[in-house]
Amino acid sequence: MRKRIFRGASFLLITLSLPAIAWNLSDTTTIKDTVVTHSETKPDAKPAEEKLSTSAMFENYVSEIYTAANLKESALNYSVFKKALTGYYNFKSQSLVSAAKEVISIVDFTLPSTKKRLWIIDLAARKVLFNTLVAHGQGSGDNFATSFSNLANSHQSSLGFYITSNTYFGKHGLSLKLNGMDANYNTNALNRAVVVHGAEYVSQSFINQHGRLGRSHGCPAVPVELTASIIDAIKGKTTLFINGPAEKKYSSNYLDESLAASLYSNTSKAPLQAVL
Repeated sequence: MRKRIFRGASFLLITLSLPAIAWNLSDTTTIKDTVVTHSETKPDAKPAEEKLSTSAMFENYVSEIYTAANLKESALNYSVFKKALTGYYNFKSQSLVSAAKEVISIVDFTLPSTKKRLWIIDLAARKVLFNTLVAHGQGSGDNFATSFSNLANSHQSSLGFYITSNTYFGKHGLSLKLNGMDANYNTNALNRAVVVHGAEYVSQSFINQHGRLGRSHGCPAVPVELTASIIDAIKGKTTLFINGPAEKKYSSNYLDESLAASLYSNTSKAPLQAVL
């Protein structure tokens, strides 16, 4: 009788234990599956993090130079500067500009001719080499440049990116040829003889007398006394960017920020973690 009772109790204990064992096995499997799933999804997050960091590095670089060169104080708009720097790095990606001269020139034709709207910036030294007056074409407007053209005999300025070329002596003395790089905007620059040259009408005295600068036939003319120094600083495959009013809807293949950011991050010595 006692043996039967013992066997019955043992059977009952085994029966009650089975659900607990099954629950533990199920729980172990679930935890294992969770770990495996988490492990499989982790690498997918990496590319997004790296892309964000590359963009952040370039933005940080733009901001650092803008601040170090006191560009805000000299009234250069940040977004205009970023566009110019983006174009410069797009040119660098194709080896179109000088590796020895890290110089960019910016003309902002959203400003009146009475303002100093030309900046020449040494990116390596992070400083402004020149901030001075610059003329627009007589067909573009009076004090403000409002019309732009790529056509011969329009006597209008042309927007966009240029790469500086070689010098020559013409009717305005020492002059610098410009290669327009943006189709439909400035690619006729050489044929139109749109060049950097000096002009007597680019001066404060002319402004005082006429209320604006004199105007060219489309050339970004500069003060006579600075011509030689400016041309020497920017000749030989450096970047020039001429900005215009937003309503002109200018576009360019050289405004690819992702390409600029990628090239900068690949050539920068700054650690990636610095901007995370």
